[in-house]
Amino acid sequence: MTTASEPASGELSHREILTILVGLLMGMFLAALDQTIVGTAIRTIADDLQGLSVQAWVTTAYLITSTITTPIYGKLGDLYGRKKLFLFAITVFIVGSALCSFATSMYMLAAFRAVQGIGAGGLMTLVLAIIGDLVPPRERARYTGYFMAVFGTTSVLGPVVGGFFAEADTLLGISGWRWVFLINVPLGILALFVVNHTLHLEYRRREARIDWWGAASLVVALVPLLTVAEQGREWGWGSGRSLAAYAIGAVGVIAFVLIERAMGDDALIPLRIFRIRAVAVTIVASIIVGMAMFGGIIVLPQYMQIVHGASPMESGFLMLPMVLGLMIAGVFSGQVVSRTGIIRPLPIVGTALGTVALALMWQYVHADTTLVLVMAFMLLFGLGLGNCMQPLTLIAQNSVPPQEIGVATSSATFFRQMGGTLGVAVFLSVLFSTVGDNIATALRQASSTPEFRAAAADPAVLANPANRGVVEALRGGTGAGGGLSGVLDDSSVISRMDSRIAHPFKVGFADSMDLVFLCAAVVMLVGFLVLLLMPHVELRAQSASQAARTAPTPGTAAPAAPAGATAAAEPEPEAPRERGVVDDVTQVCADVSAGHTMDELPAEDEPTGGRRT
Repeated sequence: MTTASEPASGELSHREILTILVGLLMGMFLAALDQTIVGTAIRTIADDLQGLSVQAWVTTAYLITSTITTPIYGKLGDLYGRKKLFLFAITVFIVGSALCSFATSMYMLAAFRAVQGIGAGGLMTLVLAIIGDLVPPRERARYTGYFMAVFGTTSVLGPVVGGFFAEADTLLGISGWRWVFLINVPLGILALFVVNHTLHLEYRRREARIDWWGAASLVVALVPLLTVAEQGREWGWGSGRSLAAYAIGAVGVIAFVLIERAMGDDALIPLRIFRIRAVAVTIVASIIVGMAMFGGIIVLPQYMQIVHGASPMESGFLMLPMVLGLMIAGVFSGQVVSRTGIIRPLPIVGTALGTVALALMWQYVHADTTLVLVMAFMLLFGLGLGNCMQPLTLIAQNSVPPQEIGVATSSATFFRQMGGTLGVAVFLSVLFSTVGDNIATALRQASSTPEFRAAAADPAVLANPANRGVVEALRGGTGAGGGLSGVLDDSSVISRMDSRIAHPFKVGFADSMDLVFLCAAVVMLVGFLVLLLMPHVELRAQSASQAARTAPTPGTAAPAAPAGATAAAEPEPEAPRERGVVDDVTQVCADVSAGHTMDELPAEDEPTGGRRT
């Protein structure tokens, strides 16, 4: 049956798609794992390279290059095909990873991380765009669970592997932390081999002007803004350097908009896609959801480590409920879309669940809250995020002409990443700007309790320098100042204190984290309200590559259908059901029981008036 259907539909079977997915997911796994594994080991790396004070630049360099290249990969993939670009991205990532393992200073590591980021910028975007080329939007949702599995696995595996390498002095004669980067080399080579031998894409090369000026203005806009987002807390948000970064970034943004308008259809991000209501709502929602999502996620591991004393490896395991929620919601939303074609309510429900989860964390997660309750809220938060991530990308891909699916994918990813960067910067600023006062307040309240006084008078407790420093600072009237200020630079000292002395510090951190949860809940609520503006979305029954073979180039009129074309095209609506028979017996049962739903799939759903043939 597969053989008979392929010439008519031009679509791949479920088995063929899974074979291709293996290579694509390996590339995505590389980028996702790198984000978590490096974050766990960065402190050890900075200590070994004697550059703790500049460790943020290692993250900033990677963030800048990966963010800037995201829309560039999307546009070039639309013009020249995605397979070669994907192989190029993996190769650059491998080279950058190998160079990072030989770094001898933090500045050298930052430079090599920038190279690594150039490759990473294409991995996530191109994977999602390639799937859009191969699979119709309605069927595409069935594979959401695989993407969620990759994100979930790396969320847990990254901290564990990073902690293992960071704690090892040497492995095979090489410093343990260098394996954080070296591990990418064999994995990347394997991904190169699999992708090269399994991925075969048809594409029509489009001749167009290369938007070099748009890319240059994007660099001018993003480099200073991303830099101040990462460094603003140390520089001061109103310092001279920050103000200069704002000014340069604003000039770059204005120049980018003017250049994109002048380039028209050849623009890096064509401005006309923002006139499509579904795309505009998706992009705005991606920014807002990215802020709330990354803002909440960045605080939860810190809560586990600082308040509950978990190690980086343990905090990775403690994040499992959120990961489980992501995977459950991802699989559920994929099945809903595949079986019913309904997608608009999913991100709306997701943002509602995320808002409720963050509000519950703000209200009930404190220094003495049991981990079981925290994990329940994390599960709910994961369920919300799982209904937002892939559906938003799918809506963006479905709402543009098939020739521009790369631009749509990269735009959704780009703006979500920008929102995430902004969220991390803002929420960490909120956390660290309030935690000092909250600790001071908690210490003043605790100092009058019998338990704290007993600890402060116990010679055995005072024999510990960490405890003695706190007690002496309180007796000297300096509160959270003096010797206590070091806690903000190295929170691990809390775990070395007597539990009675440490408790006020945990209360101070928990109170500041509660404020972050509240801010993130408000932001997520705004995302919910924005998504209510989403118009009705009808998913295409064709993959982008199949639709692109007959759809007109953007900006041109659709060709007239030849006589008799309507009659020849009538069997096409049955293609989704036929693919269900080949792909999944369970899908067949669902289709039979709800056959009217499949039959009612619209025949005309192209945003540019394209005709299904």
